[in-house]
Amino acid sequence: MSLLVKNVRIVDPTQNLDGMSSLLVQDGKVAAIGADAAPDAGAEVVDGKGKLLVPGLIDLHAHFREPGQTAKENIASGSRAAVAGGFTSVCAMANTKPVNDTVGVTEMMLSRARSANLCRYFPIGAVTKGLEGQELADYGNLMTAGCVAFSDDGKSVMNAAIMRRALKYTSWLDMPIVAHEEDTNLMGKGYMNEGEISARLGCIGIPASAEEVMVARDIMLAEYTGGILHLAHLSTRGSLRLVREAKANGIKVTCEVTPHHFTLTDRELLRLDSDFKMNPPLRAQADVDAILEALADGTVDAIATDHAPHTLEDKECELPAAAFGIIGLETALPLALEMLVNRKVVSLSRAVELLTSGPARVFRLDRKGLGSLAVGHPADFTLVDPDARITVDRDFIQSKAFNTPFKGWELPGKVLGTWVEGRRVWGA
Repeated sequence: MSLLVKNVRIVDPTQNLDGMSSLLVQDGKVAAIGADAAPDAGAEVVDGKGKLLVPGLIDLHAHFREPGQTAKENIASGSRAAVAGGFTSVCAMANTKPVNDTVGVTEMMLSRARSANLCRYFPIGAVTKGLEGQELADYGNLMTAGCVAFSDDGKSVMNAAIMRRALKYTSWLDMPIVAHEEDTNLMGKGYMNEGEISARLGCIGIPASAEEVMVARDIMLAEYTGGILHLAHLSTRGSLRLVREAKANGIKVTCEVTPHHFTLTDRELLRLDSDFKMNPPLRAQADVDAILEALADGTVDAIATDHAPHTLEDKECELPAAAFGIIGLETALPLALEMLVNRKVVSLSRAVELLTSGPARVFRLDRKGLGSLAVGHPADFTLVDPDARITVDRDFIQSKAFNTPFKGWELPGKVLGTWVEGRRVWGA
């Protein structure tokens, strides 16, 4: 059966498309765009008048907590949150319990994702066994089992010799290492940004240098080894300056930023609300400004959610004891529209790129045809009403968790429907 979405504004940066058109889907693939999009008899027709159609969003960085912490989230509930937010593909981090450092865990994750039957699910394998930073995981077998990258996210690889070996090994596989950049000695017991606000509150701060010295080290190791380095959730102006310089020198480095880091500052911690506690922490306004500049000038490759669900018990406690992290799958697109497009930081096409084709390139998902609506590619797409406003409340959030700093916010961009291979997985 075929599907036609007509009278809709299609934005696809991979084809320089931005205009009113129609999209025809046949057998789960894009069959035609524009004048050639003539449906068969009996085709389903969706009228997209006044709406926006984009390639399915791709998240490089999420935590679905399965196996091991399913009270917080599981693959089924995380997948539901993803498609509700317009995401058709999600890459899930390895810091589960047990850690995704074996083929058995990878295969179990993929089996649960097939049972959920919502978004595409791409596991990320561990860099080191048990995330302990001592012994490399078996990258070859993990890749064969379905992993698309390797990361000890949640922990940094403090041993430079281990990171050097990881980058060299994965360079032969043409696979990225995703680095959580944090010098644990500089971080200490910190739980918010080190600066004026931490001083006023008498809280232990995490200096920007805790991130930046690791970024600098790993860029140097990537240059030396020829490895492929992806820097997760960058938060400081110094880190972005280092990435900009590395790219100019031809080093194989990419990076992502999160919506909360380009929207909020550490001043939010004055309310001592643990929903504003995350790692890396919210930084100062100068860092937010640097992130916005890097999004605009092409330094940043992708917007990632770092979706990190927690239970109420994890969060409803004193700030030092509260868990790091927030959810983000349902709010990423609305925040990008409000904070980047509506405020003219970037064009709509650039915002779409950061959520679709940019992440696809970083993890080589473009080789699977993802991140683009080119004819013959999988019909993964999202239909959005850019003018309809959503309210971030419990009814809106589909995740098991509700640890978001955006409670009560009204934002533009209601996801009306999400399709994976031409099959509607979200929306009436």
